[in-house]
This record gives sequence, structure tokens and C-alpha cells, in this order.
Amino acid sequence: MPEPRKETGPPVPFDAELAKLAAEQQLVFTLQQLIDAGLSASGVRKRTAAKRLHRIHHRVYSTVAKDQLPWRGKYLAAVLACGDGAVISHREAAHLHDLRPSNRETIDVLVARRRAPNVPGLTVHTSLTLTDDDVTEVDGIPCTTIARTHLDLAAVVPPHQTERGLNQAEAMGVFDLWALQDQLDRNPRHPGTPQLLEALELYRPDTKPTESDIEDGFVALCRQHHVPPPERQVWFTFDDGHEPFRADFVWRAQRLVLEVDSRTYHGTARAFEQDRLRDQRLTRAGWRVVRVTRRQLERDPASVVALVLDLLGQATGTAVPTAPTAASSRARLISR
Repeated sequence: MPEPRKETGPPVPFDAELAKLAAEQQLVFTLQQLIDAGLSASGVRKRTAAKRLHRIHHRVYSTVAKDQLPWRGKYLAAVLACGDGAVISHREAAHLHDLRPSNRETIDVLVARRRAPNVPGLTVHTSLTLTDDDVTEVDGIPCTTIARTHLDLAAVVPPHQTERGLNQAEAMGVFDLWALQDQLDRNPRHPGTPQLLEALELYRPDTKPTESDIEDGFVALCRQHHVPPPERQVWFTFDDGHEPFRADFVWRAQRLVLEVDSRTYHGTARAFEQDRLRDQRLTRAGWRVVRVTRRQLERDPASVVALVLDLLGQATGTAVPTAPTAASSRARLISR
């Protein structure tokens, strides 16, 4: 009578369970999940030695080697390595939300507790204000919400990258000023709060001067620096079948139009289309159109004055005064 065959490994159903788990979890899983699926701790060690499993972090494994693991798998492995409640955050959360790319070897993880686990290859941040409302999932990977990601990102990147992330969110249709304000209200001491507040000035029309204030300030700036005074609020009517419209500032002799754009009045899809149609109509009629932002006039009026002087000089072929310094122009404009 032949001897019965000796079992050399777990039954076939385990491999099917492992394949299912790998497909659901970006090819990564914890030691406990492997044990719950039917593999013993010694079986894990044997498979690891035979390179049928690969250790990614302490008690975190994959069916592929770490250098072959897709970036989403690396992100989920990082979360699993940091225990319950850990989420991808900061730069890598911004990557998950498509706000900005991240090709870093190190991965940002956030945990809602005082002490951060020490995991090689990870930057683990701590927070006592992180709530369930600040957490979501992208591709099955726990991460911070878009609003919380903006706040955390502002703590670790330069200001222009914070602004770029907000711009990307707006372009994607996921910008939420109320959610961002909620983050700022709940996290006044967060290291990203000052920079995010600064970046959000662009999105707060209620904190900006009125249109007339800006116009008065610009006219005063022109007077101070000997810029030929423009006409204000000039109506244009063309025989092209379209409605008349009004331009902010006009130098008629030089056929120059300057428009001051703000998000309050120029940030909608309708205004976007109308502004370009007006520019086209003016250009076709032989006018030059230059658009500046309210923020430029507030923060760097010198560059606007220099631009206007240059354009007026090009139109007349004459020398123009030297552009003012930024400091003197800013003080004069804001004081209006």
C-alpha cells in the first residue's frame, strides 16, 4: 500500500485567497491578514525565504518585490505599517488627489496620536485634531481629504506650490472654500495655517476693496508717477451685432485698454467667455488690451505702472518716465 503524500504547504484555497487579497489591496497585506487567510507565521517565513512573499515593512508583505511595487501599493503598505488610523498625507495625499505629482522615495503618513511610529522610508506626522471627517479613500488607500491635504501641504512646500495646489483643485472642480476655512478654524496652530491663509487671499472676494477703490487707487498711482491719466469706465459699441460693453481704463490716443480682473467678477465661466470676446472685438478694431489682476495692483503696483508706461511709450515713440519702486507704489495704492 503506497504511503500517503506529505503536505508541503498550505492548501490551494489559500493561494486563491491570497490572489484575491492582493487584487483588492494594491498587492500588499499585513502579517495578520495572511494568518487570517490560513497561512501560519512559519509559512510566511518559508514563503519569504523562497521569494514567494516579499517583506515591504515590518509585518507588511507583498507578492512582488518592493522595487516592483506600484506607487499605490507603496502608499498602502506605508499606511498598513503605521497601524490603525494611519492615512497618507501631505505630498503623497496631494498626489493621490491629483493636485500635484510626487516622485519622492519617502512617503508622508499622518497618525491621529501624540507619538509617531518609527518606520524606515516614511515621514510619519502626528495630529491631535485629525477626525474621521478629515479622512477619505482614493483607490482603496486611506488618505486625508482634499481640504486637509491643502493644509498639510502648506506646511511642507514653498508658497507657490501651495497656490498651485489650490489652482489645480479649482480647475478640477473640487475647490471648497468652506471646507478649507473649517480646517483653518480647527487648526490655528498648524504649521501650514499661515501659508494657506496667505494663498487663500485670492479666493476671498469679501476681503477685497471695491472696484471703485481699486480704480481710485490706480488713478492716484498714475498721477503720482506721471502716467498720462486714463479715461475710466468707457463704453465701446461696435457694429458687429454684439452688446456694448464698458472698459475699466482707456488711453484713447494710444488706443490702449487696461482691464482689472478680480475673481469676484471675472471668475465665472460666463465672464471668462465674455472677456475673451471683448478682447477679440477690441483687437480687431485696432486696440491693444492688457489685463492685470487686482492682486498685482495691491502687491506689485510698480510692475503695472512700468507695463503701462512701456506700452504708452511704444504707442507714441517717445521716452517715458522711469518706473516707480515697488515699495513706494504699494504704499500709495493701499492707502487709497
